[in-house]
Amino acid sequence: MNAETAIALGLALPLGGALLIAACHRVPNLREAAGLLTAAALFLCVVSLLPAVLAGERPRLSLLEPLPGIALQFQVEPFGLLFGLVASALWIVSSVYSIGYMRGNNEAHQTRFYVCFALALASTIGVAFAGNLLTLLFFYEALTFATYPLVTHHGDEEARRGGRTYLAVLLFTSTVFLFPAVVWTWLAAGTLDFVPGGVLAGKLSGTAATALLALFMFGIGKAALMPFHRWLPAAMVAPAPVSALLHAVAVVKAGVFAVVKIAVFTFGLDASGASFDWLMYVAGFTILSASVVALRSDNLKRRLAYSTVSQLSYIVLAVAVLAPLSLSGAALHLAAHAFGKITLFFAAGAIYTTAHKTEVSQLDGIGRSMPWTMAAFGIASLSMIGLPPTAGMLSKWYMVSGAYELRQWFPLVIIVLSTLLNAAYFLPIVYRAFLKDRGHDGPPHGEAHWTMLSALGLTALLTVAMFFAGDLPLALAAEFARR
Repeated sequence: MNAETAIALGLALPLGGALLIAACHRVPNLREAAGLLTAAALFLCVVSLLPAVLAGERPRLSLLEPLPGIALQFQVEPFGLLFGLVASALWIVSSVYSIGYMRGNNEAHQTRFYVCFALALASTIGVAFAGNLLTLLFFYEALTFATYPLVTHHGDEEARRGGRTYLAVLLFTSTVFLFPAVVWTWLAAGTLDFVPGGVLAGKLSGTAATALLALFMFGIGKAALMPFHRWLPAAMVAPAPVSALLHAVAVVKAGVFAVVKIAVFTFGLDASGASFDWLMYVAGFTILSASVVALRSDNLKRRLAYSTVSQLSYIVLAVAVLAPLSLSGAALHLAAHAFGKITLFFAAGAIYTTAHKTEVSQLDGIGRSMPWTMAAFGIASLSMIGLPPTAGMLSKWYMVSGAYELRQWFPLVIIVLSTLLNAAYFLPIVYRAFLKDRGHDGPPHGEAHWTMLSALGLTALLTVAMFFAGDLPLALAAEFARR
């Protein structure tokens, strides 16, 4: 299979899978098998692009040309391939987990759930392989609409309210900031292509380039930079597999991916004349503020949501440092955070399904009934903090090294303070689970269904494996940082 065919299949497989899932709606086992097979086929398709990209090739595919000189164009480079690998691999794991969760909670509209999940992955692959700003914008917006029915899945007033916030914030930022930024780029540079070193060098004054950068950074609402972050905790009304999709596989990762991609391939980190200093301070403020909110939140999913807001801005902070090592750290953190955060949401969903607990204060002694679940939660917590032997330590090391290399002290202070805050809101959960006496507010229970347990166990294992055997993500991150 040649590279162009692999790109086309990577886009078509999830769409075909969505149709197949819908066609099998009367036979749940067949419907879920269709989703799993589609996810596996997509992963193999993305993997097939690895040899070419690692050899220095950049496979391309053009489909349509809606405007003269502007095509719907795809190009696979190392960072996009890393994102595609993470998203497609975690779709398989999420599909396994969803079987136990959706059935265990007797969720309604399960076929719609699986169809929208597949459509979200199609949009995510489109973002990962986008070869220009038009393609990125198209699939970025498609992802918003594909995930809206997932956010409002329960259909009650709380879900509708969360969905309204989700849609309002993301559409507002796209309409008011992101779309004008794309048009301005076209007028200034005459192209929307992603080019190593950027396309804006010598095209705008420093002030204008900085203003354009601000439009892009705040326009990419999925990156959850404050003050445009409220959609993310509002979306926690969704079922746990949807939260995992939002936080680990697709939505927020599409946001920070777009931030990095535009900074590197539209501006060029050292070519456009734009100042990134202000972005460093906005990211630092977001990291610390979100960490404080997480520390004060008793609801487990809310705590995890604000943790995500904080962790995303590590990637933005790393980009703003403008060092190759920190850029490698940003690429690595996309994968490290994905493995760790999906484990945490899987664990939260397992706790809810089995023990019907949603608050941190209710988790006393739960590790004795659900030892494997809480052990996985503990491993993922170490990764969020940035401690060995987990992937989070690897990505943080590169971020710190890049900042130190350029003697950028502000990012170093932010990373140290946020690491302490991460420990302050994650470690007490593990302490409660294993070392406090069990409460007597419910019937005895054990672990969740094997589909859920195996999924969260695998993602916890991946979190550790990336620390000890992270050659592939390291190679892709290093190749990307050379740009």
